[in-house]
Amino acid sequence: MRVLVIGSGAREHALLLALRRDPEVSELAVAPGNAGTAVIADQYDVDITDGDAVAKLAHKIGADLVVIGPEVPLVLGVADAVRAAGIACFGPTRDAARIEGSKSFAKDVMTAAGVRTANSEIVDNPGHLDAALDRFGPAVGEPAWVVKDDGLAAGKGVVVTPDRDAARAHAASLLDAGHPVLLESFLDGPEVSLFSIVDGETVVPLLPAQDFKRVGDGDTGPNTGGMGAFAPLDWLPDEVITQIVDEIVKPVAAEMVRRGCPFTGLLYAGLAITSRGPAVVEFNCRFGDPETQSVLALLESPLGQLLYAAATGKLADQPPLQWRDGAAVTVVLAAENYPGRPRVGDVIVGSEADGVLHAGTARREDGAIVSSGGRVLSVVGTGADLAAARENAYALIKSIRLPGSHFRTDIALAAAEGRVSV
Repeated sequence: MRVLVIGSGAREHALLLALRRDPEVSELAVAPGNAGTAVIADQYDVDITDGDAVAKLAHKIGADLVVIGPEVPLVLGVADAVRAAGIACFGPTRDAARIEGSKSFAKDVMTAAGVRTANSEIVDNPGHLDAALDRFGPAVGEPAWVVKDDGLAAGKGVVVTPDRDAARAHAASLLDAGHPVLLESFLDGPEVSLFSIVDGETVVPLLPAQDFKRVGDGDTGPNTGGMGAFAPLDWLPDEVITQIVDEIVKPVAAEMVRRGCPFTGLLYAGLAITSRGPAVVEFNCRFGDPETQSVLALLESPLGQLLYAAATGKLADQPPLQWRDGAAVTVVLAAENYPGRPRVGDVIVGSEADGVLHAGTARREDGAIVSSGGRVLSVVGTGADLAAARENAYALIKSIRLPGSHFRTDIALAAAEGRVSV
């Protein structure tokens, strides 16, 4: 099987490594890729938001399966173009990708499916903003305001703050840019990411994971695209995972079918395990980054065969998934000034070791690997338990040299010390 992966991040590097372990996968290609993915796959330069260009590339190289990693091409309908060319594609249609591309659409689906989520209100008129803020957050006894961009924001469009002025400023900036604002009630409890392979109404959950969005230790500083993650979640009871699948993921998948936009691909449920049970924070239409790096490090089942089965309507025929024992911890190495405008072009030393997944990297003509983005590398450590996986991840990341870079030192620490509970 020839597989073409679309994207250039650590998520795509992790997908390629997992696909390479599948005995049915004979050739790998990636577009556009990075300095790390170039070592394990044929690399092509293509505009990944251009459906026709992606479909032509897939046809040219004889791809049997196209796996689309990022959300933007999915929301723009690139998967539709690939399927129209007669090539199997793992990734939802443009209509189904609205589950991530429009938070108001996702809320409507959840309401119809009877899924628990935060109360919310869309504000698209600056003149209505202050009154809406009075209906949320500390104004009504909640610990914080939750303000979101209604569209795609690369994980950085959310502000959670007890400061009304900060909440208002973020909302006003979104409205000034022409983006509707979503205000939500605050959900208490630890957050969980659950990925599910979905083919219509067939749902196959992967291991639950937890990610860390804020840039600094102790969940301080602004939101990022993700500074680390770990899996599995020993503190999350199996019955809660079953509840999430049966009461959230399956009803949403069924509602998408009912609406005539069935979901095929990876449905990512971001959840809060509240005092009243699991509640949805958001849905995404693709593998999440950096959770993917931890989850796929533990997968033993052949990934290529699994994704191809979903893409061709045969997911229900797949055997139960098999997982490695132990745990995986991912720590992101970020460039200086990230999540602001990152410093780029610096030489990276130590990035070609096992367990290092590339994201914002490029190779110069002289062979040196240099930084080219904000989240530069993901380092994955595995071990018999969470403490061992943490130790291995941090030993590896400390061996890498990139001027001005930074990373969180507390990824999975609370869970390893038994300080996370439902």
